Amino acid sequence: CSSLAGIMLLEVFLVVGAVIIYYLFSKKKEETLPFKEGWWGKGQKPDTEEDTTVWPFKVETTEEELSDLFRRLDQARFTEPLENSCFHYGTNSVYLKKVVSYWKNQFNWKKQVEVLNKYPQFKTKIQGIDIHFVHVKPPRLPEGQSAKPLLMVHGWPGSFYEFYKIIPLLTDPASHGLSDEHIFEVICPSIPGYGFSEAPHKKGFNSVSAASVFYELMLRLGFNEFYAQGGDWGWLICTNLAQIAPNHMKGLHLNLASVTSMGFTHLLSILLGRYLPGLFGFQDEDVRRMFPFLKKGLYRILLESGYAHIQATKPDTVGCGLNDSPVGLAAYILEKFSTWTDLEFHNLEDGGLERQVKFNLDDLLTNIMIYWVSGCIVSSMRFYKENLQKGIGTQKHERLTVQVPTGIASFPNEVMHTPQAWAQKKYTNIVSFHFMPQGGHFAALEEPELLAEDILQFVGKVEKEQLWRKK
Repeated sequence: CSSLAGIMLLEVFLVVGAVIIYYLFSKKKEETLPFKEGWWGKGQKPDTEEDTTVWPFKVETTEEELSDLFRRLDQARFTEPLENSCFHYGTNSVYLKKVVSYWKNQFNWKKQVEVLNKYPQFKTKIQGIDIHFVHVKPPRLPEGQSAKPLLMVHGWPGSFYEFYKIIPLLTDPASHGLSDEHIFEVICPSIPGYGFSEAPHKKGFNSVSAASVFYELMLRLGFNEFYAQGGDWGWLICTNLAQIAPNHMKGLHLNLASVTSMGFTHLLSILLGRYLPGLFGFQDEDVRRMFPFLKKGLYRILLESGYAHIQATKPDTVGCGLNDSPVGLAAYILEKFSTWTDLEFHNLEDGGLERQVKFNLDDLLTNIMIYWVSGCIVSSMRFYKENLQKGIGTQKHERLTVQVPTGIASFPNEVMHTPQAWAQKKYTNIVSFHFMPQGGHFAALEEPELLAEDILQFVGKVEKEQLWRKK
């Protein structure tokens, strides 16, 4: 009898041992995301090796392009808005007329092209398509110091131009009253299909594809270890890059950290977090930003996600109209810059865009012009379909955690708030989480100083404790 009990006990130990071993090994295997080797060029992939040349690029516009633009602006048809509708129905066409008038009569695109060209830009072919990027080195380095490579990735409907105000703060912090303990060499690529990066010619180019392309870009530029920063799609691309190459990424800094896999505790915290915040690790500011959840969560998602549903299903249909009409394009993009900067701006006839201290109409039109002259609006919208068509929570990268040291700057006017307690389940090594005092979705454009300070302090922590070596 005792020998039978011993055998049973041994079997239990073996089963438990097998489960533990399986869990450990399967978890190890799951830790990284496979690099996605794609071919996004036209036609068949050639047998020859890809040309890895990096060549200089400058933004240029022909007189024909500009006269075509002005002709279209002159012939724009406007619809009268409803009385007192402000931005509740989308971009208000009374304000849109003012924008178009400014665009035709005051906006100086040639001057803005000079602004765009003030930082060195390049192109290189990766996985069959031309990748455009801005690459800025520090003007000076203190004795014995080296620049830290920082990849910064934009989103939709933004562009590489979003980073133009923050670049000098990171490459030359001392001249802007910031600590020069850490100085960066900044690389800002355009996502394929955005701005001056060639659009993929094949279906299936998603955030993992973009992360793989940018990983190749960083290695091609000679950066074996680097930091990455992103918001909007940049959040997901940089997150995927941290999952693909955790040993090459020293730290990940995000100004948006959305969680796409919701577990039971997430749902419970939505129901009870307002009353028992401590139980779910919520801080007072989390409660203030999230509740009442029906109003600040569910209704807000329904109210603000219509564009995403269109772009995740039939991007080319609506894209055709936007690609053909500069006024339509401006209406579509300006509404996002209004609402995502501050949701309360929909109560104003100018969508709050005239009240901005941090960015002006020249900045907004420069971003719109990048979409117009490159003709990239349709391909930029397709990125939603490629990322969302299989459904939220179905991708491998959504199930994987991120072990890379992570810093999160949580801006108060972001459309949806993600508390640290939620982010922690995805980003298991959060070393810095800050509630920012002001600012919204386009953090680098709206609050470059605040974002730069947060990046600098985060990198300071990672470097001081050499956290990337402890992953």
